[in-house]
Amino acid sequence: MTRMPLHAASGTGIYKDLTTKVIRLVRYGCTNRHFLHIVVMETKKHPKSPPIEQLGTFDICVNENNEKLVAFNFERVQFWLSKGAKVTDPVAKLLGLAGYFPIHPRTYMTAWRNRKHAEEVAAADAEKASAEKATAETN
Repeated sequence: MTRMPLHAASGTGIYKDLTTKVIRLVRYGCTNRHFLHIVVMETKKHPKSPPIEQLGTFDICVNENNEKLVAFNFERVQFWLSKGAKVTDPVAKLLGLAGYFPIHPRTYMTAWRNRKHAEEVAAADAEKASAEKATAETN
């Protein structure tokens, strides 16, 4: 009996024990409104292989509260990590922000750069405002 084809996001459920697995992000959606699925796949040696299982989703477009939404199935993440699956850097960052992994060092660096840039912009705005105030007083 032949198997019915499954949608790629649902996963095929078929995997080989001998090959290494990776937990990674896969892009879905349309051109201006895409989202990411967090899936278990074979390593990049077979990039066209379908995902084995979907572990969560990540909506990278911000909502009305300026939030990006992430959903994980932590039981299945733990299962695949116990089976020896590797985790890519973007997924490791998300798991760190979710509290499952330690926070990724690149997350700290990004936050530091954002704070530094905000301070520079605030200083430039304050300098510009003081210059405008001084020219208004002289006129």
